[in-house]
Amino acid sequence: MEKKPIVTIGLVAKNAQHTVGQAIESIMEQDFPHELMELIIVDGYSKDATFSIIQNYVSKIDIKGRIFREKEGLGKARQIIVENANGDYIVWVDADMILPKDHVRKQVALMQANPKVAIACARFYGLPEKNLLVELQNLEWIAVNYINKSKKNTSLAVCGGAIYRTKAIRQAGGFNTEIIGAGEDEELEWKVSSLGWEVRKGTDAHYFEKRKKGWKAIWNQFFWYGYGKHYLLHKKKTEVKPSKLLEGFMLSLIAYRLTGRKVAFLLPIQYYFKRIAWYFGFVKAHLKGYGHT
Repeated sequence: MEKKPIVTIGLVAKNAQHTVGQAIESIMEQDFPHELMELIIVDGYSKDATFSIIQNYVSKIDIKGRIFREKEGLGKARQIIVENANGDYIVWVDADMILPKDHVRKQVALMQANPKVAIACARFYGLPEKNLLVELQNLEWIAVNYINKSKKNTSLAVCGGAIYRTKAIRQAGGFNTEIIGAGEDEELEWKVSSLGWEVRKGTDAHYFEKRKKGWKAIWNQFFWYGYGKHYLLHKKKTEVKPSKLLEGFMLSLIAYRLTGRKVAFLLPIQYYFKRIAWYFGFVKAHLKGYGHT
């Protein structure tokens, strides 16, 4: 008799031909029993070789895999996985992520030991590269991980590297398929929290992610985040707090204290560049009326 999977690995990819192979390989190397895992991949009608790479890996992987395609946005892509998941839990993997081999095992163990937790977010670590922007982004996340270390109930548990309790997500109605960009994870977190479920950050599990290497790539990424945040602010009247303006300096000081790297004092430059891009995206969404209805 075929065993029911305990955990579904949900991977969403679009135009990620340079990284998606490594992401899938890291899933294949997990030390959690593969017969208790399933893999669901949703491709956003990639215009590069991403889809063919996915097909090639799924055809030879020893984990049961299924592939879907969609063109309606990230919320829809994630909801496809929620609707088709057979596992008690869903571990989310982005196409630019690499999981250590114990990632799934640690995340599943946490959920099994804490039945009231709906979402648990792992720690992020950047892959070291000889690139100033990459190093600054990695230093920022060293500081963020330090801040989140003692926090067990916090907001904004992002999808990548996180584990979700399938029952709780379905109880909350799943992801909002009207969200075409970023923010689908944050809105779902609001919904599960309102039902009394717990959300945790900074678990014992961690993952690696390839960071953006150029100013344009960073701008586009945070413009997209700001665009998505506009939708959320109209659905839940959350304020954009001015205190965020001091965060770049705080993170640079923490990063320097933890690493001794003087380059950390340059962190505010890229941090505020990202914030400017974020606000441009936010304004763009407002002018287009995204989230107004």
